[in-house]
Amino acid sequence: MNSTADIEWIENVTYDELSVGQSARLIRTLTEADIQAFAAVSGDTNPAHLNAEYANDTAFHGVIAHGMWGGALISALLGTEFPGPGTIYMEQNLHFTKPVRIGDTLTVMATVLSKDDAKKRVELDCQVTNQKGDKVLYGTAKVMAPTKKVRLPKVNAPQIQLFDPQARFKDLLALADGMEAVRCAVVHPCDIESLSGAMDAAAHGLIIPVLIGPEVRIRHLAQENELDLSKAEIISVPHSHAAAQKAADLAATGEVEIIMKGSLHTDELIHAVLARPELRTGRRMSHVFRFDVPLYDKPLLITDAALNIQPTLAEKVDIIQNAINFARVMGVECPKVAILSAVETVNPSIPSTLDAAALCKMADRGQIKGGLLDGPLAFDNAISAHAAHVKHIESVVAGDADILAVPDLESGNMLAKQLEYLAGATGSGLVLGARVPIALTSRADGPMSRVASALLAVVVAHNARRDHPRTTWKN
Repeated sequence: MNSTADIEWIENVTYDELSVGQSARLIRTLTEADIQAFAAVSGDTNPAHLNAEYANDTAFHGVIAHGMWGGALISALLGTEFPGPGTIYMEQNLHFTKPVRIGDTLTVMATVLSKDDAKKRVELDCQVTNQKGDKVLYGTAKVMAPTKKVRLPKVNAPQIQLFDPQARFKDLLALADGMEAVRCAVVHPCDIESLSGAMDAAAHGLIIPVLIGPEVRIRHLAQENELDLSKAEIISVPHSHAAAQKAADLAATGEVEIIMKGSLHTDELIHAVLARPELRTGRRMSHVFRFDVPLYDKPLLITDAALNIQPTLAEKVDIIQNAINFARVMGVECPKVAILSAVETVNPSIPSTLDAAALCKMADRGQIKGGLLDGPLAFDNAISAHAAHVKHIESVVAGDADILAVPDLESGNMLAKQLEYLAGATGSGLVLGARVPIALTSRADGPMSRVASALLAVVVAHNARRDHPRTTWKN
């Protein structure tokens, strides 16, 4: 429990304590987070404040703070310090003279100009200068000053967790810069989500869509939703089973390099792929989710949360190896793999802890390559360095995992959905282990997730061109 001495107090200056010429100041350095938070709270998303590319072409030649951010600092000084709690704003005029940029340190000065004893009103001169001494903002304020002395424990401002899905999405799209669009079989795109997702991916220059399904139905859906299919090839087949089979045929013969799931069951699509020996790699197929999580400082992969229900130890080897290879393709030089369980110690009563220990030893012996493995680890130890420290876990993986390998599909699927719906994570995903990547999306996925999944597939497909030329494929 905090002692009184540990408490930070806030105290006002009453009307009677104020005198002409008396002043107070506040100092604040502008950060990018300040701009983003102000935009989020105010709704002012002017690109001059948020879009560096646009801002560079303006008269200010770069991103600048909202003008009223400086005005808000004046309000903060008047409301919390001078005169402080009990102050009622009556009037404020402002003149903006110079832009404020990220890294600028502002000094806000308020000085008493006059007092009105009858109305207990005070006029203040307000000046805001930067670290160079340049005036960026000035004006006068009229307030009703408090008459009652107040001394209270300082209330800490609520924490704002900034997360910009659009910015993360833009960074992800940048991974495909310079890559040519890849022919993609879109399997049975007979709902608006899958059809529009494919066309959005095409609009971003990621894929050349080959739409496989009932043509009349696809065109009717496009017409109803004003989608332009002029740049898409359509292969008409009567139903989803035939669409899956045709997509696998095209992939096997090299006519497409990506498969994208539409409005059909995952099992139906995977079965068609497995039926073509040319698409097998000798490794079990598995799914990998890629999440941008607001409270995690890097992309987080989760596997397998969509395909393998209760994988065996041998199957987990393939699942983890698929994820490691994918992470390396995405630019992670040595992926850190946390093998999850309910506890961080080996317990014979919990089979997943035994698998985790075995997998780590297999990695030590070179049976899993390209990454660092540790486990069993509970979820908190995998992603929180603090939790790992408290529990005295010494590991290069704990608190810094790139990949979370889950015990089974149930736990993985629940974890993925919790990150998305409770933590605000944005996700995408692929099926790996076949000769071609498969973009696997859910009916609930939004346009951004569908485009992101297509992008992941494009990056993997371009990597496959270098590492596994089609001339080496064997039946």
